[in-house]
Amino acid sequence: MTETRRAGFGLSLPDYPWNAMAPYVQQASNHADGAVNLSIGTPVDPTPEVVQQALAAAANAPGYPTTQGTDALREAVANWFARRRGVPDLDPAAVMPTIGSKELVAWLPTLLGLGAGDVVVRPTVAYPTYDVGALLASATPVAADNLDELDDDTRSRVRLVWINSPANPTGIVRSKAELAAVVEQARAVGAVVASDECYAELGWGTWDSSRGGEPVPSILDPAVADGSHQELLSVYSLSKQSNVAGYRAAFTAGDPQLIANLINSRKHAGMIVPFPVQEAMRAGLDDDAHVEAQKGLYRSRRERLLPALRGAGIQVEHSEAGLYLWGTAGEDTWTTVGRFAKAGIVVGPGTFYGEAGAGYIRVALTGTDERIDAAVQRLQSVPVTSD
Repeated sequence: MTETRRAGFGLSLPDYPWNAMAPYVQQASNHADGAVNLSIGTPVDPTPEVVQQALAAAANAPGYPTTQGTDALREAVANWFARRRGVPDLDPAAVMPTIGSKELVAWLPTLLGLGAGDVVVRPTVAYPTYDVGALLASATPVAADNLDELDDDTRSRVRLVWINSPANPTGIVRSKAELAAVVEQARAVGAVVASDECYAELGWGTWDSSRGGEPVPSILDPAVADGSHQELLSVYSLSKQSNVAGYRAAFTAGDPQLIANLINSRKHAGMIVPFPVQEAMRAGLDDDAHVEAQKGLYRSRRERLLPALRGAGIQVEHSEAGLYLWGTAGEDTWTTVGRFAKAGIVVGPGTFYGEAGAGYIRVALTGTDERIDAAVQRLQSVPVTSD
């Protein structure tokens, strides 16, 4: 049956970009040892026992959960910010669980009351859902890494500024000084700053706190926020740190008034995180050991994959944090994607992340040790060069 849409119904959103990958996934699957899919970045390691046990213990949940989250969860989030993110003064009342972080990214402009004529700024190379969220609210998405890049009219209409640090896909980490500059610019025009910090526990090199580096800074850090969380939101997901992408476990925190308004709107819309998931989040945030263990796995995979990519002619840029390696072979994105597919490896096209991503690919660290080793071997034995 051919699907039809009646006139006047439906949103004019871009096609879901990953659908374009189907032929490359199929080509990679033809490899004798199967495909190594390092494109999307879905966690593959087991969910930690401490999280699974908390979920199971809370399985008897006959009543409705609260939209704002349990007191225990909100306390756990505040304690986590103090212990892991350098934010000692977060009010637990200024915390709200969300159904994964993507839904908040997509719906925040709408929940903030944005509409036609309002501008949502996102990084020049960015996760496409920032644009989709603006479009859902009938606002205008604009790509910029600094508000000084905008003309006066556009700048005057900015109502929401998205920061993504560590960034997907580039792995760029913004320093406290850089974050503070964005906060100052946004406050000058009355805009909210929402900082997507989902990869904050996965810093490498100078940002690897497990190896003596500096912790990745948060938008709520006192040195960034200038003594006030007003008009600031930090967005975080446990998907990466705790392998719970299937739980849809995330939260936002920051400005108490913004959080209160978001909670009220979400109560009306029924946007509620299930109680067992809230308990799993609480347990995951209280336990640092499993986070360090998982980071060790990703560090090992990164240290094996990085030189193999460079040996295959990929110039890796940035990538100082997160689950991805961002690089270029100095050619068209899809040419590189196609050559990797011939070698049985699926990578993400940089073009999915905006015009500035043209010529780049994103390679995820989220393969099992066996699949990462297979990718390394294929990159060594199959010349990944233009035909």
